[in-house]
Amino acid sequence: MYRSKLMARTAWLAVLGTLIAAGTAAAVPDGDAPSVSALTSGGRSPITLGSPRILPSRTVQHPRTETPAANAAAVNPQSSVGLKIKTRTFHGGDDLLPLWTFDIKASRDDAHHQGTVVGRSPFTDSGTDRVPTYIVPLIIRTHRVATGIDPKTLVMTTAPQDTSSDPTAADGVCLKAPNNVPATLVRQSPVLTPTKFVMGGKDFGTTQYIDAFQRAEFFKALGRNVDNYHLLLSPVRTLEPIVVDVPPNEGVAIDDPNFFVHDFKFTFCAPFQLVDLNWFDTFVQGTIIPALAEQGVEGGALPILVTYGAAFPQADVVDLNNCCAVGYHNATGTPLVTHSYAVADFDRTGFFRGPANGLDTEVLSHEIGEWANDPLVSNPTPPWGGTGQVAACQANFEVGDPLTGTDVPPVTMPNGFTYHLQELAFFSWFYGQPSVGIDEVFSNNGTFLHDAGPLCP
Repeated sequence: MYRSKLMARTAWLAVLGTLIAAGTAAAVPDGDAPSVSALTSGGRSPITLGSPRILPSRTVQHPRTETPAANAAAVNPQSSVGLKIKTRTFHGGDDLLPLWTFDIKASRDDAHHQGTVVGRSPFTDSGTDRVPTYIVPLIIRTHRVATGIDPKTLVMTTAPQDTSSDPTAADGVCLKAPNNVPATLVRQSPVLTPTKFVMGGKDFGTTQYIDAFQRAEFFKALGRNVDNYHLLLSPVRTLEPIVVDVPPNEGVAIDDPNFFVHDFKFTFCAPFQLVDLNWFDTFVQGTIIPALAEQGVEGGALPILVTYGAAFPQADVVDLNNCCAVGYHNATGTPLVTHSYAVADFDRTGFFRGPANGLDTEVLSHEIGEWANDPLVSNPTPPWGGTGQVAACQANFEVGDPLTGTDVPPVTMPNGFTYHLQELAFFSWFYGQPSVGIDEVFSNNGTFLHDAGPLCP
């Protein structure tokens, strides 16, 4: 028994080490062995962008132009479903995520691409994988406050002042009792708490959002196993909050709800904090992840770092032209000990375009969907763009980015809070026809009826 586990672990680490070290496989001509190259991510990080109301919208809405079939009763029992794909499952353990790898010849560019997804291969295996999940509330402390803004340049002036946001504290301003503790609302959300999901006319039962999405995404590949395949975030625990004390030059708060009234004619629910993304992720990888590991959060678990009313500019925090990432996912470590993690802001400010009362769990659903499908941030795809938050072109398997700003119908949970969840793109949208998704569409609410199409330049 010990020998077989050790051999399995060694094989898993060999594949994982190759993928982490080299970024995963590049495209190669059909008939050649897949080669390994550096990550091709289109030159940008896997982040969720929020479009401030003072800037032109960065998202493109995608109303349905056709109506998908009401039901998907016909299930294809063939696992290959016409794709040129090879997969392999690695079951993981306490310090290793359960993963499956794929090598697909994509119909969009007639080339091979390799990648890694959480769970087990829907093309060959059924069963349930559970990933221990930790909600890690972050108390953000900044030491500057905005005092004014130039409406032409969008650069703010500042003065010294301390501001804190705490997701574990009751907020009677932006939220209403009894649903006024952001970390509790995250825990009770459909991303982490089971509820009924119907996608493409198929009742996926009572489960978490990403589990339902994965089954809809690979519906035809799963065939008769669709009801026996699960990727669950379980058990879910909430840890004690971690204080992130931001250096004065790396953060700023806007604490006046009327700050934008004079020049931009809108109010928002303050305070709202801005923290430099590069500084923040360095702090996450250098301080938070090691601290969580000391508490027993192993590589086979998913820590979700939750902020409340905080976002991450990608350069100077006082220049709102740089605003904003509101969440992202990443991985850090070595092939022996790799930690994947997600960062998501629970937003109720109304600062961003979207639902009137804030994004709430749009960001969380975006990031956890992307983590499940690209946990090592290393899955290349044929180039795509011009949709969602991607105006130009990128080449990675990030299921949230093409539909940023497009939601599924709101979900009201037993706590009485109505949650917003982002629609997500299917595997087949990135790699091309034929669709292995439910109803042969290319996203879980049927917005995408075709794959990403011709390669973007």
